[in-house]
Amino acid sequence: MSDKKVMVSACLLGEQCRFDGGTCTNQELKEDLEGVELISVCPEEMGGLATPRPRARIVGKDGSADGVDVLNGEADVLTHEGNDVSDAYIRGGMKTLDLAKSSGAGLAILKSNSPSCGCGKVFTEDFQNLREGDGTTTAILKNAGIHVVNDVDYHEALDQYKEK
Repeated sequence: MSDKKVMVSACLLGEQCRFDGGTCTNQELKEDLEGVELISVCPEEMGGLATPRPRARIVGKDGSADGVDVLNGEADVLTHEGNDVSDAYIRGGMKTLDLAKSSGAGLAILKSNSPSCGCGKVFTEDFQNLREGDGTTTAILKNAGIHVVNDVDYHEALDQYKEK
């Protein structure tokens, strides 16, 4: 087993933990991760949310909020029904950070566009478009100095990590 450890969104590895109970299995990513130890995470479940669960999005005062704004108390994570699940998202992000630190994961590859795992882009409040920003877990990990990339743009970062 390699000493390289990569944290990966569990839904990308085939675990049925998406909000709708499904997966986002990324076979190419799984193949690219051969030879590294995988640390599978679902921050939303780790934060205490059930699967399936209502779809959620980040809602701020000006419509352009992201996970950093949630952490700063300037935005909320709301379900499509209007229930505030911000605490669960933050709790899951903090547990993910604890696991990243204790495991020695040097890279995190997380599900794009998610209000938790999104890296670089998250869905707008109407779920129709994307806007710049990170999800809550990504914001927490980046703030702690952990290298996070999304499941679309991971190739270069993973290659560099494997070469170290």
